[in-house]
Amino acid sequence: MGRIPRWLARAPIPVFRAGLGMVFGRRLVMVEHVGRVSRRARLVVLEVLLRERTGVVVASGYGRASQWLRNVRAEPRVRLWWGRMRGVPARARVLDPDESRRLLEEYRRAHPGQARIVASVFGLTELTADDPLPEDIGRRIPLVRLDLT
Repeated sequence: MGRIPRWLARAPIPVFRAGLGMVFGRRLVMVEHVGRVSRRARLVVLEVLLRERTGVVVASGYGRASQWLRNVRAEPRVRLWWGRMRGVPARARVLDPDESRRLLEEYRRAHPGQARIVASVFGLTELTADDPLPEDIGRRIPLVRLDLT
């Protein structure tokens, strides 16, 4: 899997903190979560795969080992910065692999151009193929639903 340089992944954080998250439209969300060991607030900016009535769905592009994913498993209460929202309470729920696979398929069909970009960044050629997604993709790329509370 490719890696986004840390400086680039963290570059949007000051923009969100300044209350200017709307410059990203609704494509990016900043999530404040609690470190499972340090208990300190941590920030991560993620691409929104799907917008839902009650929140958003994001992917752990680096799989189950992602620190933010491990943190929200341990403490699902988070805060979101998204569009004009700033520090809104939400709850994270890691989706089961079958639901993740179904939603990744929905994302791939709805956003083929963006799916190609995500595929190239994370080395997920399956997102650009016409074939059905592999059965294990929901385990390799966990999805998280962030529901506003």
